[in-house]
Amino acid sequence: MFILSTHINAKIGDIAEIVLLPGDPMRAKYIAETFLDDVKCYNTVRGMFGYTGYFKGKRISVQGTGMGMPSLSIYVNELLRFYDAKVLVRVGSCGAMLPHVKIRDIILAQAASSTSNMNNRRFSEVTFAPIADFDLLYRTYNKAVEKEYPVHVGNILSEDSFYDDDNSGRNHKMTEYGVLAVEMEAAELYTLAARYHAKALCVLTVSDSIVTSEETSAEEREKTFNEMITLVLETVTEA
Repeated sequence: MFILSTHINAKIGDIAEIVLLPGDPMRAKYIAETFLDDVKCYNTVRGMFGYTGYFKGKRISVQGTGMGMPSLSIYVNELLRFYDAKVLVRVGSCGAMLPHVKIRDIILAQAASSTSNMNNRRFSEVTFAPIADFDLLYRTYNKAVEKEYPVHVGNILSEDSFYDDDNSGRNHKMTEYGVLAVEMEAAELYTLAARYHAKALCVLTVSDSIVTSEETSAEEREKTFNEMITLVLETVTEA
């Protein structure tokens, strides 16, 4: 068996053109076993599970990416460069930064601001703006409205650090400029999709609120975000 990449032990043809990207590998396992038919596991390297199956007859893969942009960058680079992925949708959690964004609401990240230095290293003379694929964003939004899901569209913040000594000033500045929520991966996903001419979208369920200090448990984050997964699967399979 010829393996193409370092971190994904899959053969050519094992991975679908459409790939869902949860950060948590156990969420990847849950999505595959709960929503997909005829599922096969193609990756177990470092416990970062990857699966391919079918949803309503459409071939779909689900690949865990780990936490943070450096980790996601490894898996998305390999999916795009070696396995010819065409549509990449991050399905993750986030922290709400504005009062009207509630626990378990869905956010479609139109763009992703970032504290990371990754794009500063790529672009020495310009500030690159990582944005979602418009067609994918538009269709997902319409599907969410059709299903009457609570959905928000706008700018999010992709953070490098989960724990920080004091980021209250930065958070306040972000909210002044309408940033909806904070997570840790979207900016790198959008940048790599632009580089390799793929379609990408980050779809998030609000797991906690910086405004109210409400939060969900790890088990809830793994298993109860079914509306978001259904929304994404139904959108990508109707393309």
